[in-house]
Amino acid sequence: MYFSTLYFDLDDTLYPPSSGLWDAIRHRMNEYMQGLIDLPMDDIVKLRQSYLEKYGTTLRGLQAHYEVDADEYLSFVHDLPLEKYIQPDPALRTVLLSLPQRRWVFTNSDANHASRVLNILGISDCFEGIIDIRAIDFDCKPDKIAYQKALILTSNVDPAQCVIFDDALRNLAPARELGFFTVLVGKNGREASVDRTISSLHDLKNCIPELWQGLG
Repeated sequence: MYFSTLYFDLDDTLYPPSSGLWDAIRHRMNEYMQGLIDLPMDDIVKLRQSYLEKYGTTLRGLQAHYEVDADEYLSFVHDLPLEKYIQPDPALRTVLLSLPQRRWVFTNSDANHASRVLNILGISDCFEGIIDIRAIDFDCKPDKIAYQKALILTSNVDPAQCVIFDDALRNLAPARELGFFTVLVGKNGREASVDRTISSLHDLKNCIPELWQGLG
């Protein structure tokens, strides 16, 4: 099996959910929404979850129902002391640099947040670039057009030659339908709707050794 290109989700994929960072980002999303919509926090949480399920991201939901400045929103929700949650990960860096494929970050977040995270983890030079929400014109995973745009941005790669790593099943299902090899990150055991599951990217060589096969 030959793979030419790897796409890595950012939050809760390149760092573990146990860091608490994504929980903190979600809290900032809730705060932003409550400042915009005068509802009790419990209702805000339910509304935000409904936006996530219907539109793919909270931002897309807000854009559909309110006049929201995307730059303001993204700046607010990511205004966090990242060093409090994540630290350099030299082991992950070693794994990533050993991979022979082209590597990209593919995130529903924005490039500024992604760059900050990658810099703290010490892996910013492990990727050819960042495909962020702006690069795909605010279309977002799990909308199939987001994956199609990502393929175009990375030189029209054949999805059958691509692997996508993500912590969310809803983001992997459409990718698999398009022909990507899908890897659910942060889970143990089998999951029938994806090609492979892995508890951490640190375990790549043990769990997906074929990524290193056929070199040369």
